[in-house]
Amino acid sequence: MTFAKLMKTSALAGVLMLGAQGAYGETFRWASTTDPQTMDPHAVNATPVLSFLNNIYEGLVRRGETMEIEPSLATSWEPLEGENGWRFHLREGVSFQDGAAFNAEDVMFSYQRASDEAADVRSWFSPVTEMRVVDDYTIEFVTNAPNPLFPDSIANFMILDKDWAQSNDAALPARDAENFATMNVNGTGPFTLASRDPGVETRLVPHADWWDAADHNVTEAIFTPIGNSATGLAALLSGEIDFIQPIPLQDVAQVESRAGFKVLEGEETRVIMFGFGHEHDKLLYSSDITDTNPFQDPKVRLAAAHAIDIAAIDRVIMRGKIEPASQLVPEGISGFSKVHAERPGYDPERAKALLAEAGYPDGFSFGLKCTNDRYINDEALCRATASMFAAVGLKAALTTGPVRDYWTQLRADDFDMYLLGWSPGTFDAEHPIRFLLHSQDDEKKLGSWNFGNYSNARVDELLPLIQQEIDPAARQALIDELVGITQEEVAYIPLYTQPLIWAAKDNIELTQRADNFFMLRWVTVN
Repeated sequence: MTFAKLMKTSALAGVLMLGAQGAYGETFRWASTTDPQTMDPHAVNATPVLSFLNNIYEGLVRRGETMEIEPSLATSWEPLEGENGWRFHLREGVSFQDGAAFNAEDVMFSYQRASDEAADVRSWFSPVTEMRVVDDYTIEFVTNAPNPLFPDSIANFMILDKDWAQSNDAALPARDAENFATMNVNGTGPFTLASRDPGVETRLVPHADWWDAADHNVTEAIFTPIGNSATGLAALLSGEIDFIQPIPLQDVAQVESRAGFKVLEGEETRVIMFGFGHEHDKLLYSSDITDTNPFQDPKVRLAAAHAIDIAAIDRVIMRGKIEPASQLVPEGISGFSKVHAERPGYDPERAKALLAEAGYPDGFSFGLKCTNDRYINDEALCRATASMFAAVGLKAALTTGPVRDYWTQLRADDFDMYLLGWSPGTFDAEHPIRFLLHSQDDEKKLGSWNFGNYSNARVDELLPLIQQEIDPAARQALIDELVGITQEEVAYIPLYTQPLIWAAKDNIELTQRADNFFMLRWVTVN
């Protein structure tokens, strides 16, 4: 399914799910494989955190049911006159969940906090050179060049109350530690935190003074992380929970055959890929190559790509639910390069020949790190791929573990090859270029998820041109050039676009968004 088709499907689903709501309140129980690591919206730039906290905190703009940008804490916005940037007009009469009034000072504080070196979301503000408070309800972001995507790029920029954060010693986010905002919240959104037991249970209740109309009848929402998929499915089918995301692909038929339950399927905008330690001078987990890093050779990286049989992965592990990926965004996303739509085909003989050309006719051993609770069938994917690698002489020592430890390991460069999934927050190809392909640059807040530090000077030159180019054809030509470079160098090995597979009781109405965000404000319990 292309992304364009997905958007139409999501729009229809949104209409079908908006049926009459009950006049009474209900408790809603749901589960997912991953517990949000923190309640701090600026500490971790990952979907489990951002999705959960979008129920509590709000930004200047937000995404609707079919992913369109719409007003939130800003009622309108327009480009600045005479300089590059955007002016936002803020919503008046909004209260934080502790009763404090929202105004421009909270936005300024949140911008400074989110763009600080301690924040994991600082790359969102790489184009910003200055933020100005015009008055209590008008702010301006000045950018280093024309930036038509800027409002889309800050859809997950969430606003904290300045006084609350400062008075509780949470003026800065704690990415790899804890502070008051790690366990406590004070947003302007539709729900607030009733209790939090990390890894066990989190309870939310409605924000009684939320400024917007509530399209739900939930009086209490109880979230339980369930890492074991069989346990999660059993909890759903026994009635202990009302909804779970995701369910194992092999269990779709079982759920569909049970009266009182339904499966919601779609295509996420997330591309699953393998990354390399490009800047690593030697392998960390090899038993036979200890003084160099063969993956610094594009021929070796291409050999790894040719060793992977995507069709077999789709058939055996993903039950025919995936779409092969050739680049870091799926087809249908703005900027997708149609001229580079082909990915390296499964060709083990070509893989062996490339290894021989690179000086490794017998292959070599290396470490492959993967999650086992973050992406659909992630551990099974990595085990299957390790077998495919072994068939051409690439002997992967596979290590899998929970996502709560995974990002820390990747930031510490503790890998030879690793698994990653990426969904473009702006629904544009610029997003993964900025985060995954630009050289790491802390000063400019770029490359923050480029763990292996892939670096190409021309790619770095192209990013600002892509960000500021307004003519669609000229912009696409720049992206096409960049995709061609990164494919030739095999910066990553894109595998496939991840499917969305959710399951719920029949009496639950909800919306499945293409970014895999789950929003309680669209839930009805009938």
